[in-house]
Amino acid sequence: MATKEKDEASFEQSMARLAKIVEQLEKGDLPLEESLKLFEEGVKLSRAAQERLDAAQQKVEKLLSVDAQGKAKTAPFETTDEEDPSVR
Repeated sequence: MATKEKDEASFEQSMARLAKIVEQLEKGDLPLEESLKLFEEGVKLSRAAQERLDAAQQKVEKLLSVDAQGKAKTAPFETTDEEDPSVR
């Protein structure tokens, strides 16, 4: 997978790839160099997934926020090209 394709992979695709990497590493039958490459890819996928989860959590918290009177606060979301597939 090329680097650009990794960056554009969906969260679900990244998690599926991460699960496959874990499965391969758990078998324990790979050469050391290949294991290290897979481990490095897994760490990158894990970090990117955590960043996406953190961003999603912030959006949810923003949606659920209330003002001092207990009324829902509203504010427009700022989206980036990466977050909004219709921009592509």
